[in-house]
Parts: sequence; C-alpha cells; structure tokens
Amino acid sequence: MWNFYRLTLSVLLLPFLWATAVQADRSFLLNGIDSKVRFSEPGKLEFIEPGEDLVNILDITNPSRPVTVANLKLSNSLFGPPTNLQVTPNEKLALVTSAMRWEFVDDKWEPTPDNRLFVIDLESEIPQLIDTITVGRQPSGIAISPSGRFALIANRADRSVSVVEINGKSVKLIQSVDVTDEVAAVAITPDESRALIVKNKTNKIGVLAINQGVVTYQPDQDMPVGQFPYNIDISPDGTFAVAAHTGNGGRSDGHADPLVIIRLDVGDRPHVSGYVTAGDAPEAFAISPRGDIAVALLLGGDTMLPKEHWAHKRPGEIAVFKVSKNEVALLQSIPIKGLPEGVAFSPDGGYVYVSSFALRQVMVFRVEGQALIDTGTRVDLPGTPASMRGRAR
Repeated sequence: MWNFYRLTLSVLLLPFLWATAVQADRSFLLNGIDSKVRFSEPGKLEFIEPGEDLVNILDITNPSRPVTVANLKLSNSLFGPPTNLQVTPNEKLALVTSAMRWEFVDDKWEPTPDNRLFVIDLESEIPQLIDTITVGRQPSGIAISPSGRFALIANRADRSVSVVEINGKSVKLIQSVDVTDEVAAVAITPDESRALIVKNKTNKIGVLAINQGVVTYQPDQDMPVGQFPYNIDISPDGTFAVAAHTGNGGRSDGHADPLVIIRLDVGDRPHVSGYVTAGDAPEAFAISPRGDIAVALLLGGDTMLPKEHWAHKRPGEIAVFKVSKNEVALLQSIPIKGLPEGVAFSPDGGYVYVSSFALRQVMVFRVEGQALIDTGTRVDLPGTPASMRGRAR
C-alpha cells in the first residue's frame, strides 16, 4: 500500500518539479480502436471476427497538430464508457483496459467479459506494451490519481473496483473493492481523499473513501440520480463533479437526458445539488483542466437509430457547457455526424479533441474564451474509435 502522509515537503516538491519538466517534453492522446463491432446499417450493430483492435497513440506536444507515433495491436472495446484508457500525469505510462473478448459460439461471434489491463511504456522511442495485469471482469472506466501513484478501475461484470499501485513502470493489483452493483466509471478527487463511482444500472453515484492507501466503499453515501448514468468527471479544484446520463440503457432514443451536479465541498459527504438538460444521450464527457467549461458528446440518431426511427436524421452534437459549483449552462452546440465517441482536452485546456466512430477520425478544436473553434485539422484513425483519453490531472 502507498503512504502519502510520511513524506516531507521537500521530498514531495522534487518529484513534482521533475515531473513538470517531463510533461513539458512530450504529451500524448490515446484512442482505443475496436474492430470487432460495426454498424452494417443504421441501428444494426454486428459482432464480427476479432483480430484488428489497436491502441492508437498520438503525440500532442504541439496540441494543434496531433501526430501518430504508434498503433499497438491490443484489444479495446466499444462497450463503454469511452474512458477505458488514460496517461499518467508524468506522461511515462499509459494504462488501457480490455473490457470484452470475443468467443465463437453457435457459429457466431459473441462478446464475453475480459479481465486485462495493458501497461504501455510511453518513454520508449516508439511506445510499447511492457506488461499485462489481471484485474476484475469487464474492466471499463479508469481513473489515474493526480499523484500518479495509483489507479482505480470500474469492473462492470464483477461489480467491483480494482485498485492498482503504480511505482515507476511497475503496476500491480493491490486491492479489489466490492461495490454491490455494476459500476461503469470512476473519478478521483484532486486531494485523493475519495472517489466517485457510476452505478449505471441502479441509477446511483457511489462514494469510495481513500485513506492511507486503503480504498473503502461507503454504501450509506450512495446518491440517487437519473436514468443510466454512464460517465463522470470532477472539477480541477475538487468542489464539484458532473455525471452524464445516456438514458435508454446507454443508447440514444431521441429524448433529452440530463447532467447531474454533485457538490463535494459542502458538509462531510457529497450530495446532488441540481440537474441540467444536456440532450439525447451524452456519453463522452470531460471538464477542462482550466475548470471553466465542459464538453459532452450527444450520440445522436444518424448511426445508432434505424432509418425508420423518428429521430434517425438527428446527428450527434458537441455540447459545450459553462461549469462551476453553482451553475452548469449550455453555451454552444456543434453538429457532428457518425456517432461521436471520445472527447479530451489538451493538458493546458487550449484544445479539444473529438473522435467519430463512423468517420474514423479525430477532429481538433481550439478553445477561444469559452467557445470551440474548428481548426479544420483532422487525424485519420486506423479503425473505428471506441474511447479517448489524455493525461490524468
């Protein structure tokens, strides 16, 4: 178990200064590529023979011009949320989960829960896989701590959270926490004293206490929220969190779904303080490192809904929100075709990256004030993207 509390101030400051220098040298953006699923026609998802999944790694040191530096042949999954991978704060490692594997049953391919966590060395001239760790079944959303000393992984099939310790380039499982319900996503507070977990099927946000390296589930602090919460992020100052609901079991249906605001700075426990309408099925969601805006991707109907559905012609949307502990308000909406899948900010919050499943590309937007400006830059991906993340903060 790690221990944050016996370190002196000087010991804490030196690694921070060193890590900051490392971060300035190189920054990365990860895209999980799932080739095992496809939409043969709008609204019809098919499972096909596996073998071509990849983890695409982009160098975003120049945030306006991402450059592919590696495509690693590693399994990834569209079975979300699209937060199954992340870069450590010092940009040395990437952690990537494999939520599902394929089995050939009764003359067809079927998904079944996987249990692997891939460890990728980003310091190599060409990033490479250095370890594979066994964690819980169907490992999905992942959160690396701000210190980079541990990570939490939401295991949907196991109804648990895996705790992995990060020591240099060594990553090992040290704890498994039973949380009683299926859990899809997780986020860690900046002070690393607690984490929030998303219980997608029971419509709750749960709380984990973190104390001297021990993670404990707090069942009496479960918060009831809306239908099918699926993703969550915490503000950089740690005063609030926002969870996104996709509704309809994780698929778009044409009806509006909410974001829920959770206060973390009032009293001795988190609590729901309000809701705001987002639109149809906000799945990908991220708060800016600057803490002033957040971006949600609305799935839309052009890819996920059949042609005869009344909402089929509605494309997805990039929805930009002003965020604070007291207010979440829509500022901007940008149409996007082809099932928007992943969203991430550059480390300084100056750029936003959005991936499209059907278009197989990453779009680059510049942040001006609190608005997104399309730079016109597109990065072609080697397959259909299932997830996207950058550096943990």
